[in-house]
Amino acid sequence: MIKGFIFDLDGVITDTAELHFAAWKKLSDDMDWQFDRDLNEKLRGISRMDSIKVIMDHNNVSLKEETIMELATQKNDIYVESLDHMTPEDYLPGAKELLTHLRSEGFSVALGSASKNAEKVLKQLNATHYFDVIGDGNSVSRSKPAPDIFLYASEKMGLSPERCIVFEDAEKGIDAAKASNFYSVGIGPEERVGHADVRFDTMKEATLFEVKSHFKDLF
Repeated sequence: MIKGFIFDLDGVITDTAELHFAAWKKLSDDMDWQFDRDLNEKLRGISRMDSIKVIMDHNNVSLKEETIMELATQKNDIYVESLDHMTPEDYLPGAKELLTHLRSEGFSVALGSASKNAEKVLKQLNATHYFDVIGDGNSVSRSKPAPDIFLYASEKMGLSPERCIVFEDAEKGIDAAKASNFYSVGIGPEERVGHADVRFDTMKEATLFEVKSHFKDLF
């Protein structure tokens, strides 16, 4: 029986993707690196340090680890400053309704995000009270596609992976869920999350009724 739900943050609960893009673009411009929307897509769902290494590889750049960390911190400072402008109006359509519904039905709910700024985002959204467990980039050392963040979340909820459904919008996130036998709901296009157990184009379509209908033997 399904007892817990684990949510990625960016692209599932809210869309900070544009803020991340703007921050990476600013850093890349300052460094005279090439960075565009296509390259930005490759950063979806992965950690900050992994992201900057993807950008560096694309630009054939090699730097000392200390310098890489400094640049990653610069990007994060740009991004965090932009978070101050987020409000409770910035949920993706359908996300707040689903979280409210899960609360009313008594399910356990966890966050499973690679972001180290997840708590700040949840506070800006006034969403912290929806979550029993907050798993973020500070909780585990290995980021997706390693399943560690989801395993952390399920363990803190006291549930096995087989009793949890993961909501993800990134290919690597679905990979992580499947790696440890979590059920998965993909949010986004077929080419990105089509390997999830069930896929919806948007969170607005991913209602609890629709999810229960697909996993009807598990409720």
